[in-house]
Amino acid sequence: MSEYSVQVVGAAIVDSLESPSWMLVAQRSAPESLAGLWEFPGGKVESGESCEQALERELMEELGVSVHLGSEVQGDHPQGWVLNEKAAMRVFLVEISRGEPLPLQDHRELRWVSVKKQSGQDILDLPWIPADLPIVRELLSILHQS
Repeated sequence: MSEYSVQVVGAAIVDSLESPSWMLVAQRSAPESLAGLWEFPGGKVESGESCEQALERELMEELGVSVHLGSEVQGDHPQGWVLNEKAAMRVFLVEISRGEPLPLQDHRELRWVSVKKQSGQDILDLPWIPADLPIVRELLSILHQS
């Protein structure tokens, strides 16, 4: 398996790690090619950081929140989910421990969406960044099994 030069981390922020009903999703404001699409908040891992440290830093910068990390949504590559020829993303379930999430950086809107099977606003109805959509499907599969 090839190694990806850019390691990205993303957060599936849920209302409760114990019994998730809602997930916070973020709508991109930039770049233009991704503006208006929905994604997992997060970002690139910097030199010297673990994936977990990077995710905690990114969520503080982007949303102004501190978090508890839960389990990882396993991708099919050691670096997580392949996004493109250069980048792969590890995604973790996350619960907010302190702060009220605000779209401080890179996002125009945040929205809590139900992850229950029979919800009115289906999370899959949102226009997701294409690389994130398989992760959303896997995450829903995991949540509906528990």
